[in-house]
Amino acid sequence: MLLLSLTLIFWFAVTIDAAVGFRQLHRLEQEPGLSEGPLLSVVVAARNEENTINQSIKSQLGQTYGNIEWVLVNDRSTDQTGRLMDQLALMDKRVSAIQIDKLPPGWLGKNHALYKGAKKASGNLLLFTDADVVYKADAFGKAVHYFTRHKLDHMTAAPSLYAKSFWLKAFISFFLFGFSFYKRPWLANRTGTKNGIGIGAFNLLTHDAYKAVGTHAVLKMRPDDDLQLGLKIKQSGLRQRIVTALSLIEVEWYPNLNEALRGLEKNTFAGLHYRISMVVFAIFGVFTANVLPFFTVLSSDKLTSMLSIANIVILALLSTLITKKMTIFSPWLFVAFPLTALLFIFSIIRATFLTVIRGGIIWRGTKYKLSELRKND
Repeated sequence: MLLLSLTLIFWFAVTIDAAVGFRQLHRLEQEPGLSEGPLLSVVVAARNEENTINQSIKSQLGQTYGNIEWVLVNDRSTDQTGRLMDQLALMDKRVSAIQIDKLPPGWLGKNHALYKGAKKASGNLLLFTDADVVYKADAFGKAVHYFTRHKLDHMTAAPSLYAKSFWLKAFISFFLFGFSFYKRPWLANRTGTKNGIGIGAFNLLTHDAYKAVGTHAVLKMRPDDDLQLGLKIKQSGLRQRIVTALSLIEVEWYPNLNEALRGLEKNTFAGLHYRISMVVFAIFGVFTANVLPFFTVLSSDKLTSMLSIANIVILALLSTLITKKMTIFSPWLFVAFPLTALLFIFSIIRATFLTVIRGGIIWRGTKYKLSELRKND
């Protein structure tokens, strides 16, 4: 009963915080678009992305914003990614391709590739994006207009996460639910806070800001480099904003639920600072706050049952708020909420177990030792 009372108070506070905070997240769709402006250097790192890179880059080449260059970096791909990058460079003079054959010690592959791409970029505006992100034609123009109008040093945009199956959509919704109340992304839009944010699909910043925080050289072994880049920028006192761009930017997070669980292997333990104590706390917290009320609602004790119902109602309200703001999914996915919470707990246990047993993470075919990851945490 005490736990249910405490979680009810907690969720009530979180819901108020989120309701106020989300009002500070602008929709990039509402921004006018620029056709000309400062040179924008788009840096794309890819490893074994032959199935997605053409669609992604071609959606960018057709942007209404005119002053753009692309630096495509092939990170040791074993498929046709490198060849496709070279073809894109031959097709459009604004595109250049870098082929990386060897990874230096002490680097994650993607971080090293982004670092090399940024070194070749000529523009004072850098956009780090992924090789599976698809853009509407006016996305860059709107982004640059918003960025320059607000005199920003860094801006990140939340894309629409495309998913096919019900269970993958439900899992994404729960993941964004947890991410939103844990990271409180709206704090990035408030001056005077140190809460920074970055999303790998769209990290736009000035070259000066990138150099000021130390480039990717200070993030060599961070699997969550996108988030950490945003955090370092905010902690440096630079101007940052997060916006949503659900109808302008789309990415398939993972093709299926199994791939989502595999993908979370690389950064779940990292997000908990590689500490078993944090893992235990996270599991206890998720179960108590997100699963327990659905069991205790059937209690014969009337007060316990009423507290459980109150918890479920406020969870539904908060979940609906986050789902509507951060996705294009139906809020009715909440019907699977306790099961996706249990699945998320399983993903934490699985990622931690595999990382410890393997002595590190395996990401895109490369193993990175846990000792090195912890050293750079």
